[in-house]
Amino acid sequence: MNDDRGVNDDTPILVADDLCKSFPVRRSLTDIARRLPTQRLQALDRVSITLSRNEKLGIVGESGSGKTTLAHCLVRLTQPDRGRIRIDGADILSARGNELRALRRRVQLIYQDPNSSLNPRLTVGTTIAEAPLAHGLITRGEQQAMVAELLARVGLNPADAARRPSQLSGGQRQRVAIARALALRPDVLIADEAVSALDVSVQAQILNLLEDIRAELGLGIIFIAHQLAVIAHLVDRVAVMYLGQVVESGPIEAVFTNPHHPYTIALLKAQPTIRAQRRRHEPAIRGELPSALDPPTGCRFRTRCPLAIPICAEVEPEAVAVTPNHVARCHVLAPPPSAPAAEHPGGNESRTTSAEATARHAT
Repeated sequence: MNDDRGVNDDTPILVADDLCKSFPVRRSLTDIARRLPTQRLQALDRVSITLSRNEKLGIVGESGSGKTTLAHCLVRLTQPDRGRIRIDGADILSARGNELRALRRRVQLIYQDPNSSLNPRLTVGTTIAEAPLAHGLITRGEQQAMVAELLARVGLNPADAARRPSQLSGGQRQRVAIARALALRPDVLIADEAVSALDVSVQAQILNLLEDIRAELGLGIIFIAHQLAVIAHLVDRVAVMYLGQVVESGPIEAVFTNPHHPYTIALLKAQPTIRAQRRRHEPAIRGELPSALDPPTGCRFRTRCPLAIPICAEVEPEAVAVTPNHVARCHVLAPPPSAPAAEHPGGNESRTTSAEATARHAT
């Protein structure tokens, strides 16, 4: 399979603007009898991301933060309620027919669990060749050679084409899923928790494989994970999601070394360490994740935030530029390093800034 795509690192290949998505919640018989209105779960609320060619973007957050819904919207498995998704300038949400088929082919999703994403009745070779045959990218005569090349690219033996998923290990099944995604010659890969169902030793192999493929083919790739440590050394930029919103985004080094949103700081604090002197007994994030059926007013993180002030309950924070490429949604942002700490609006006590919290995390 030859890929002659030109690579321009600065050209946006995927742009999502202001995505919103909610889902109706099934009502009980009692609710129907009482004629209560249908509740809606707000999965995405004004989410915007940009991915350039040959770029690696990480999306992290707890379970329930909206990461998978975002991935499904980007490949149009789920239709957003509002917003735009453009692939090379073409709006995939308004596309129909052959145009939609062509755009969908360019963004491929690698699912979390290969056990459920692969058809157990089909052989590996049939699984990989099914989509490119349907899209007219290959002929039946080219099928065997294409499958063999893709299997070799993901580190499998061409003889595995005759096997079924049940005859493979978990890591091998995920390699087949990656080969299936590559078969459509996409410009963007979205790995949705693609290693979370695998053993730790296999996780590193799959992540390294994805990085090698990205570098070789010049793909844009989105890594979705619930742990920052999983993608810390893989991505160029990271977007941190909480309860359907992106609360902080920027270059991975800036977000790791100078996090500004309290939720990002808490996620970093929660990363495991083997150094006994750095272990903490108190939880990094206190309280339970609020329900997306009834999210908190104002800042959604305020019910669990140690820095919350009165305005956090009243006004939803907008994204504030920390640097030109680093933004955070927080009313309590650290002042510049040369400026004195501002007085806490809620009293005489000095405000605890995110920079100070970061310093405590590092000690």
